Amino acid sequence: MAPAQPHRHETFQHKLEQFDPGMVWLDADNHVLAMNDTALTILGPAAEHSLGVDPDTLLGIDVLQMHPDKSRDKLRLLLQAGSAGGCPMKSPPPVAMMINIPDRVLVVKVSKMTGATGICGTCMIFYDLTDITTVAPGALPAHTEVAPRRLFKIPVYRKNRVILIDLKDIVRFQADGHYTTIVTRDDQYLSNLSLADLEARLDGSTYFRTHRSHIVSLANAVELVLGDDTVSVVMADRDNTVVPVSRPNTAQLKELLGMALLTPKTAAEKKTGPGLASVAAG
Repeated sequence: MAPAQPHRHETFQHKLEQFDPGMVWLDADNHVLAMNDTALTILGPAAEHSLGVDPDTLLGIDVLQMHPDKSRDKLRLLLQAGSAGGCPMKSPPPVAMMINIPDRVLVVKVSKMTGATGICGTCMIFYDLTDITTVAPGALPAHTEVAPRRLFKIPVYRKNRVILIDLKDIVRFQADGHYTTIVTRDDQYLSNLSLADLEARLDGSTYFRTHRSHIVSLANAVELVLGDDTVSVVMADRDNTVVPVSRPNTAQLKELLGMALLTPKTAAEKKTGPGLASVAAG
């Protein structure tokens, strides 16, 4: 009999309690005053890679410089909590974000620190969820650029809890500004990760970017709708959402769905309206 695995069914919340949080103290101008060993271990290599800054010289640096451009707007909004033009919530929810090499997935929470003269700085706390949300890429030939880690779970924040959504449950992703709506068969969630963050870390044979605002799970595509000049795909969420397909992506989508030779004329016998054909996907 195989030995018992006591942690196999451990809940994510319990795992989160066991993590060592990274802690960074910032002054009123968001420059780093101090950080604990966990933060230095995670943020140090990122700053060294993206800025050429030695980890031993991080004190005094603007914390935004330690994050890639695509993450700075979200972090800036989080850091402005309680100030004019900042996050409208007094205690903003954690933000999930990607940082540069070593390509980490972090959930970040900030709290303003108040002293005798008012707000005097910020305490930033984060948890590194990389190992429980991603897998490392397979072996690559020498001198090949390192591929980003693949996501298999996506962290989102809801009702004061961090939830990990399994990719196999996701039907589609839809851009919403700097954020993304994640849609499952019977629910939806708001993620702080952008479509660009997600696209780089999803399996391209399973998840396809049909449009600049949409990524779909091909396994959950129900129907391909062919018009005279347009193509859309019907998804298996509770609303059977019709997702547009941009013209440059149409041929590749048809190929991935095994419909490379399909045209509106060949599907005409299944017409659902003038100039429109509906074809079952898969």
